[in-house]
Amino acid sequence: MKKIILMGLLTVIFSCKKTTTSTEGLQIEGLKEPVEIVRDEWGINHIYANNQHDLFFAQGYAAAADRLFQFEIWRRQATGTVAEILGERELKRDIGTRLFKFRGDMKTEMNHYHGDGEEIITAYTDGVNAYIEEVSKNPDELPIEFKILDIQPQKWTPEVVISRHQGLLGNINEELQIGRTVAALGADKAKELFWLHPKDPDITMDKKIDKALLSQDILELYNAYRKSVKFVPEDIQPEYRGQEIADTFIKNQAKNRDSLSIGSNNWVINGTRTKDGNTYMANDPHRTIAVPSLRYMAHLVAPGWNVIGGGEPEIPGISIGHNEFGTWGLTVFETDGEDLYVYELNPENHNQYMYQGAWMDMKTIQETIKVKGQKDTIVNLYYTQHGPVTRIDKEHHVAYAVRCAWLEPGGSPYLASLRMDQAKNWEEFREACNYSHIPGENMVWADKQGNIGWQAVGIAPIRRNFSGLVPIPGDGSYEWDGYLPIIEKPNDYNPDKGFIATANQNVTPSDYVHWDAIGFSWSDPYRGNRIEEVLSSKSDFTMEDFKALQTDYLSLPARELVPYLKNISFEGNYEEAKMNLEDWDFTLSPNSIPAAIYVAWEDSLAEMMEELVIPEEAKHIVTSLQLKTIIDYVSSPQTVFGANAERKRETLLKNSFQKAIDDLENRLGPNMEKWQYGQAKNKHIYLEHALGKVVKKTMRDTLFNLGPLPRGGNGTTPGSTGGNLNQSSGASFRMIVNTGDWDKAQATNGPGQSGNPESPFYSNLFEPWAKDQYFPVYYSRQKIDSVAVERMNLLPKG
Repeated sequence: MKKIILMGLLTVIFSCKKTTTSTEGLQIEGLKEPVEIVRDEWGINHIYANNQHDLFFAQGYAAAADRLFQFEIWRRQATGTVAEILGERELKRDIGTRLFKFRGDMKTEMNHYHGDGEEIITAYTDGVNAYIEEVSKNPDELPIEFKILDIQPQKWTPEVVISRHQGLLGNINEELQIGRTVAALGADKAKELFWLHPKDPDITMDKKIDKALLSQDILELYNAYRKSVKFVPEDIQPEYRGQEIADTFIKNQAKNRDSLSIGSNNWVINGTRTKDGNTYMANDPHRTIAVPSLRYMAHLVAPGWNVIGGGEPEIPGISIGHNEFGTWGLTVFETDGEDLYVYELNPENHNQYMYQGAWMDMKTIQETIKVKGQKDTIVNLYYTQHGPVTRIDKEHHVAYAVRCAWLEPGGSPYLASLRMDQAKNWEEFREACNYSHIPGENMVWADKQGNIGWQAVGIAPIRRNFSGLVPIPGDGSYEWDGYLPIIEKPNDYNPDKGFIATANQNVTPSDYVHWDAIGFSWSDPYRGNRIEEVLSSKSDFTMEDFKALQTDYLSLPARELVPYLKNISFEGNYEEAKMNLEDWDFTLSPNSIPAAIYVAWEDSLAEMMEELVIPEEAKHIVTSLQLKTIIDYVSSPQTVFGANAERKRETLLKNSFQKAIDDLENRLGPNMEKWQYGQAKNKHIYLEHALGKVVKKTMRDTLFNLGPLPRGGNGTTPGSTGGNLNQSSGASFRMIVNTGDWDKAQATNGPGQSGNPESPFYSNLFEPWAKDQYFPVYYSRQKIDSVAVERMNLLPKG
């Protein structure tokens, strides 16, 4: 009820364009001069400061005010203190977190991200702490999650900001998966199952490695460190506790066939291809869809700073956005910054490993971990010269360690965007890119002078004698030969075709030379190919065209696969379903019956093809194939079916289609008119808060969880909504910028800016986002003031 009242108040504020103003101001310890924060009707804070320190202090303060519970869970994940509130089941996570903690010099680390990095990051954490101190004086003002869990927010340090725990870090799990597949099937067969390109990597396993031991849970501590926090009813206070519920509408598919599609789209286009003659930048990063959202928007204004856009709420600066001079965005560029090393241990001393013919001592660090409900746990963390040791197998005298490029200084995700935020031209932007270690990204740039550019970034180990795709001995025979200078990664500037587009597919030019520092695993090409197809189609693009492309649901796989059904005969409802696809435009619209039929068939076809081509002894290792591989098997059936290939292909297509129709009938009923793609029982979005499954039903339904609302698309459409029927990945945040008029920028950021369920900004952007509607991102003070709904003055104390 409280949330409903707040939303009603917000509606009044919006309709009357009235603002709430802190006229006297709020005195805050730590500020040097007054700061003004103007909040617009979409929830974006526009922060105006008189100096750099106060700007980032205020950013931390405002972000903590919006996302305090998210901040507290982030802090515990970053510091390895989750078991302190959730008990022994989180002990492995805390051990993993401390094992992979950055332990280098903090001054060097912070100043990597910006020349004034130490000041900026420290000011940001001081701002976070100022808000924590303020709200802790009035515990009733704490977000309800703290009351439900009976915890208090704790102070931050710069070490929390530079944590790597939630970054897109590398491919270590894929490396172990490929290694296990090679162990089970051999290298040649493994290559048939993994789409490795553009070169032909060597995935032969070194004979010194005991392949049989790779089935152990080698990466348990690494994966515990990286997983999201889950709550159970016992974690919360009895008065709030409900019976834990199962997935509400549709249980997400067990197979994550689109794991490599969780990336992004971006493009920059110059004035020769736009109606108004201006350059544009469009970006929609695809990550987990959650409440609160992963991205947080802000506008930072101070001498030397005037930047607006989105980033992750727990770090200072803006990752995707624009300043007065240019605009930039990012997508994943495959960069392999992790390797799994396997060591022979000294049978007489398991703290020693063989390296270059001699026994070397592991480094040991002892940590004390607080665990709710029991005594503190003391653990020993072990390190080889390559990195953290994730498993010691004393029975077989073997140990495993992960070498991580992201444990070098500068490995905190997105934080190097601070340098990009002040770039005045392509040269300065590209220089800033040279500091962007994590993640591997395609950074694109467009500026007011009409220039567009692309620079791949990410710290890239050089591997002279191995591919990095399978585990390797740690005896010194497989070493990195330093790192490729980022500026030498693939790049382009003002290409003749007038645009640059990336979508996690391989975009490395064929004449590139540094192949020993380039990854081999890429997303399916369908999103990228569709974007390229549209951007090549005309030369008078408008903002509306770009919005339509970011939310485009045309499926290139459907366009390729559906024609194979033409000459296959069906009967009854199977024939009726096939007829639905005959004049279909291949668009996965929310209300489309053909879209529902096709997506069910695509899933069924993939499952049957995987059952056919993945050998039995590897089915527990390789649980799915990329769609590109599956479609290649359909288009070249002789590679998998052998004799009478086309007839066998037809049988598989027919059986998979009939199974898909049976599944739809079982799930949606016999009336085909009710098989729309976007609906609660089919493709939709239902967002569950972290506590949304364990609280009382009344709180779950009215306060925490959002939806369901219909969705379109899937993981292969530019408007990416992932492979699950309840959308679990895709673009919550999108931004399109017209460099000719900064006030014409458009964005989405569902479900809202705030993480507080009782805030009017918790879900105000959810329905517009689900309907693919945008809001303006104003930059000029005049425009911002015209849509202001809240003003706050922060004043120095004393």
